[in-house]
Amino acid sequence: MALVLKSGFTFDYDNLFGEGKVTQSDLDSYAEDLKAAHAAMKVMRESGFIKAHLSKDGAPEKVYFSKLPYITEENGKLNLNSPASIKRLHDFTERIRNNVDVVISLGIGGSFLGNKVLFDVFCGEFWNTYTPEQRNGLPKVYFSGQNIDPRRTGDIINHVKAMAAGKGGKFKVMLMCMSKSGGTLDTMSNFMVMLDAFQKDANIDVEVVAVTDPNMEKKTLLKQLAVENGWETFAVPDGVGGRFTVFCEVGLSTAAVIGMDIEAFLQGAQDMDKACQNDDIWQNPAMLNAALKFAASEKHGRNIEVMMPYGDYLKSTSEWYIQLLAESLGKQFDRDGKEVCYGRTPLVAVGTTDMHSQTQQHQEGALDKVVQFIKVAEWDNDLVIPNVFPNAKRLADISGVTMSEALEVARQSNADALKSNNRYNACFTLPKLNEYHLGELLYLLAMSVAYEGELSNVDAFNQPGVEAYKRIMGPKLQELKASK
Repeated sequence: MALVLKSGFTFDYDNLFGEGKVTQSDLDSYAEDLKAAHAAMKVMRESGFIKAHLSKDGAPEKVYFSKLPYITEENGKLNLNSPASIKRLHDFTERIRNNVDVVISLGIGGSFLGNKVLFDVFCGEFWNTYTPEQRNGLPKVYFSGQNIDPRRTGDIINHVKAMAAGKGGKFKVMLMCMSKSGGTLDTMSNFMVMLDAFQKDANIDVEVVAVTDPNMEKKTLLKQLAVENGWETFAVPDGVGGRFTVFCEVGLSTAAVIGMDIEAFLQGAQDMDKACQNDDIWQNPAMLNAALKFAASEKHGRNIEVMMPYGDYLKSTSEWYIQLLAESLGKQFDRDGKEVCYGRTPLVAVGTTDMHSQTQQHQEGALDKVVQFIKVAEWDNDLVIPNVFPNAKRLADISGVTMSEALEVARQSNADALKSNNRYNACFTLPKLNEYHLGELLYLLAMSVAYEGELSNVDAFNQPGVEAYKRIMGPKLQELKASK
């Protein structure tokens, strides 16, 4: 059983739904809740309203992530994607082409994870080893600010300084500092250390781009610094939580740096959004995905989701999903103030790598998991496994097939083995690994947590648990500084 979209994107739920799994009776018991959830999504699209949703400051806040796939003049008023903002991103690409040697993207959470997905999928591991010509004049890209790690931060600084010393002329470094509040400790500490180090290096010309709340009346610290220093800025818009910002200028500024097809990415998200407006659960990928996972958890105890893409460069997609599911649905209280301690636990795995590590637990451990595969149907530049050792039968037997065919045999074998032992699993299939289909996948997952928030009656768009440690951390840092 599978839901197949016109694009070829497929959600195969055969090993998740049916006798001995989530049943039609399970879904029927949620019929009214699903109708209400779908109606709530319609209201969200039209007005941004979500029941009981408040900002971290306790004020009512609209939710606008569902508007991001659409490039409209109206969106410009909300600092969302408009024709003018997209043109500015393309202009940004051309401004840095052949003019900037290195971009260091500094951010944490949604200001890191979504950007890393785009970089991994479209640049791969060896982008920074390519010549400028191979990168079409675009810069090398490094990520920092996602931890307060002195060793790695120092390594990046020393690495960039060594490149600058070897160039023979000014070496241009762009620091893209991403923080909605403008005061994120992890990001800003790395930013200040790097800015100071590079400004003191005679071989380096450093430029800063700030990605932050665009409000000019009540400026964030980062926005104020940008105004005072004349830095270029991009927007982290109101109504778009960090885990959804891959579709706005937070993610799209990184897309611009690597020359990604921004319009195709947003078109994939837009077409997925249109599919998710269908009121028939069997034709609505997000509602179906949310309902099946919710029922698997609530009625069958499968409250852990292992996101397991088959492909190395999709690992960061699984890591992005960790934040999306954990922050959206891991809530102590529901929207009526009742303590529920709700939330399914997400885990990262990669096939085939973790078939040799985690699969033992998936196959024979506690019956508390749904394994969600991601598959690419057609790979670019596929490789045939050659018959290098014809006298070694075990090796000769795997020759003559492509690596992608062998990868899919491994995935299907894993799925079949799990099914044979009452282990729930499902598969998303991307026809190709490109901008359009990645946009489809990420938007489907984002909309799925919005549906599940309605089904579980928790606010999928706040993150009060994250604020708890921040309230403790600030005074502790002040105490530390005072003791020096």
